[in-house]
Amino acid sequence: MVEAKIEDESMAHIRPGEPDTTPKYLLQACRKHGDGRVCLRKKQLGIWKTYTWKDYYEHVKAFCLGMVSLGLERGDKVAIIGDNTPEWYFADLGVQSTGATAVGIYTDSTAADVRYIIDHADARFVVAKDQEQIDKMLDIKNELPMVQKVIYWDENGLWDYADPILCSFEEVEEMGRKYEEEHPGVFEELVEQGKGEDVCLLMYTSGTTGAPKGALISHNSLIYASRLCEASSRFEETDESFSFLPPAWMADHYYNIAPMLMIGFTVNFAEEPDTVPENIREIGPQVLLFSSTQWELMTASIQSRIDASGWLSRVMFNWALRTGYRVVDARFSNRKVSRFRKSVWRVADGLVFAPLRDKHGLGRIRVPVTGAGLLAPDIMRFFYAIGVPLRNGYGASEAGPVSTPFGDGIRLESVGQIPPGISVKILDTGEIVVRSPALFSGYYKMPEETAKAMEDGWYHTGDAGHLDEEGYLYFWDRVKDLSELEGGVKFAPQFIESRLKFSPYIKHVMTIGDPETPYVTAIVNMNFDSVAKWAERHRIVYTTYADLAGKTQVYDLIQQDIDRVNTALPEAAKIKKFVLLHKEFDPDEAELTRSRKLRRRFMRERYKELLDAMYSDKTEVPVEAQVKYRDGRVATITHNIEIRTVGET
Repeated sequence: MVEAKIEDESMAHIRPGEPDTTPKYLLQACRKHGDGRVCLRKKQLGIWKTYTWKDYYEHVKAFCLGMVSLGLERGDKVAIIGDNTPEWYFADLGVQSTGATAVGIYTDSTAADVRYIIDHADARFVVAKDQEQIDKMLDIKNELPMVQKVIYWDENGLWDYADPILCSFEEVEEMGRKYEEEHPGVFEELVEQGKGEDVCLLMYTSGTTGAPKGALISHNSLIYASRLCEASSRFEETDESFSFLPPAWMADHYYNIAPMLMIGFTVNFAEEPDTVPENIREIGPQVLLFSSTQWELMTASIQSRIDASGWLSRVMFNWALRTGYRVVDARFSNRKVSRFRKSVWRVADGLVFAPLRDKHGLGRIRVPVTGAGLLAPDIMRFFYAIGVPLRNGYGASEAGPVSTPFGDGIRLESVGQIPPGISVKILDTGEIVVRSPALFSGYYKMPEETAKAMEDGWYHTGDAGHLDEEGYLYFWDRVKDLSELEGGVKFAPQFIESRLKFSPYIKHVMTIGDPETPYVTAIVNMNFDSVAKWAERHRIVYTTYADLAGKTQVYDLIQQDIDRVNTALPEAAKIKKFVLLHKEFDPDEAELTRSRKLRRRFMRERYKELLDAMYSDKTEVPVEAQVKYRDGRVATITHNIEIRTVGET
């Protein structure tokens, strides 16, 4: 068993004289900044709408008191579902200000998922963004008798909806203003009654092994976790951040919602999910939190753009990238970079990298952060080479940040160092266990699951990894997903998958192998946009995703990347067969979690026939697939998936 423990009194749970709840931080920030500084910015109809700290305070107060007038009480639960907008932040802090608990739900959740969470959480009120979410609620409202009101903040398409359960966000705020006139000072009294140990958030886990579990998060936990992110990232009051990852995921609270209250920086929101790249470029944020998948897609976009450019641009980029790699490799090998090499990199930066960063909104980036899955070292190395100091960390809703990069202490293969005040052990099974002031308060209505996860004060993450002598943590995979082939050879599927996703042509991949199988296989999702552009350049005609995925030329293209990754793997862990799936993995079909993690157990059952064929002499297997043509027509077809052998089996 290996253990790392770093004590630091500066990270004390509650600093003397500082607030112990996030609503108290809001009051403090408003007193400090008032109308003098912008704290939120949202693009609407092509115009950036700004909110000062006083605006933030007034909206939170109005919504809080409006909910009180509707009957919300301390300890109640309020579900929130919608895209990242100021209204989510208003609702989140407004609910917490009453002493109630905010329950985040992912926007792409199905009606069944939404019903489960609201029912399990005992939510009495639901705050939803728009017609899409309201339609879900109206479909399931008869199954949720405890829900008293459904409040929406985007009225587009809802003008003719007359259901009495519905109420607009503006109406609730107006109720709050009237309530304040009758009860002056009550908002401040409610906020003052809040305590650090109060539960403020109920965050449902992604559910990789079954039904989601609701993690109870206290103000103490949230504030401590956010301070860890602050200490690692060195936020500044003048920073511009961009909120894109859903607030239903704890990371947005750690890097945006709570730190902005504590530090005073500005959080920006996209106009629509489709305008994120354009809006990021307009803002040029210093702080940007993306999931590992989004950084992978950005890498693929850059590589695809370069591949499609003229020969001179390709030559310039490849020269600059080689220069960047030499500097990066020297830095991470603790070798001195010569003045000449630094000068050459500055030239490459001015000619190639700086315009490239600006094109993707990374011109001013200082704190680029990745989460929700392992990011391949190849991708980390790529971003460092082009001048983006990407920060890879590891954490969980139940434990907060477990490891983060501090200062210049970066190891491409690691997920950071153990922060001050956190204790981490690696059990003999390889499992990572954590003890921290940021630990959750247990799973809601699941005492047995809580007891199982918490043993002697340590949270058992279910993840496998190891610690080196300098306190760097290396994440492998879920313990249950560490695979063993015939003969006892072990391999970490996610380790292989993360390296495959460095390819601009691979979006998702699941590698398979167990004690009953003699070799490793893979189910691959191609990156349709990148492969489609490649196919057009090579004059390959196709009609649908499934048709393109079945092309021999596309198989050859993907095999090049599998061969690349195989060269770095021991013989027993090399991928010996793979297929290109006729469709993308889909969270609505329970293949991925809402944070886009593979639900492996479910997938192995769903694709059992395909997997069985990959461990046989078959060279193809028929599947039925629903396809959507470019003209909108939908049809069900029988599609033969090729099983491609790589090397010898």
